[in-house]
Amino acid sequence: MVVHSRSQGPVDELVKAGAKAATSPKAVAEQVEILITMLPNSPDVELVALGKNGIIEADNRRLIFVDMSTISPIVSQKVAKALDPKGIRMLDAPVSGGEKGAIDAALSIMVGGDKAVFDQVLPVFQAMGKTITHLGPLGAGGFTKLANQIIVAGNLTALAEALTLAAKAGLDIELTLKALGGGLAGSRCLDQKTPNYLAHSFNPGFKIDLHYKDLGLIMEAGRALGVPLPTTAVIQELFNALRQKGRGGLDHSGIVTLLEELAGVEVKGKK
Repeated sequence: MVVHSRSQGPVDELVKAGAKAATSPKAVAEQVEILITMLPNSPDVELVALGKNGIIEADNRRLIFVDMSTISPIVSQKVAKALDPKGIRMLDAPVSGGEKGAIDAALSIMVGGDKAVFDQVLPVFQAMGKTITHLGPLGAGGFTKLANQIIVAGNLTALAEALTLAAKAGLDIELTLKALGGGLAGSRCLDQKTPNYLAHSFNPGFKIDLHYKDLGLIMEAGRALGVPLPTTAVIQELFNALRQKGRGGLDHSGIVTLLEELAGVEVKGKK
């Protein structure tokens, strides 16, 4: 394994585990057959792939570039087109499952790109995830991830409203979550975020700032495709309000703090 990061800490940790450090994305690309990135936003991927000392400068026609970032599918397609003359093949493969899914190697991996290339990378995906789906041409993975983020944001916002109502009504939040989880309102979001609500602790996880970024990508895609997304637009504004209050670093389940503030109540377990 060859690794590179703008942050030295993760590199040092992996080197201790036996990895080899490289000085640039280009240096990584020249030494491997499969190169994986997971970066915060579209400009980061463009820089790593197409910038100075980027992947595009490597002379390696065996290389498969797998970008697992959540970025604009349009940017993914642009990057793939730029890399193609160099003989570098690309998959977009964003993930869902949160921190727990990553730790447990139980991620859902949504892949776009050539099926033959997907088949070559499949054993690597199987080491990271349980639900691995080839969805179509490059960009299909990204569009599927945006759909996923609509559902997750909507679920967390609905949970925040429901639990704030329950708290204001004087209900036991732990019992309420148990009852909701056993019915049609149950969801993986509810299951994974229950400890956050009960402890009223919103250490990330997946930050509000990052989900807000994803909501921006979703609205951009909706405009490009002519798809109205009214509920997502409202949720984006709620996430923006949290960021303006300095809460962008909280886990995205921390959206409940905004509803608490508006209702004058705290959602928390009794213990």
